[in-house]
Amino acid sequence: MPKTTGVDGDRNGHGRPPLMDIEAVAQRLSVGVRHVRRLVTEKRIPYRKWGHLLRFEPDEIEEWIEATRVPARPPMTLRTPASARGAKGNGAA
Repeated sequence: MPKTTGVDGDRNGHGRPPLMDIEAVAQRLSVGVRHVRRLVTEKRIPYRKWGHLLRFEPDEIEEWIEATRVPARPPMTLRTPASARGAKGNGAA
């Protein structure tokens, strides 16, 4: 389970998950802490900063992960090379 800070929910009874620290985010992404710090420096990942502390909202991290998704392309069909179809090299018929 990822390391988080604080307590479960807030004092008003709201069920917000606790913030994640940088080690928890690195573990979730399967990368090193140094890489997460680079993402923060480049402002490529959502974060909160209190003084020198970095904290991350678990829901924002999950949304960020989903937003970086690259969809798969449909499979390519095999095409016969132009030379095998009898086409001229310069496009003339």
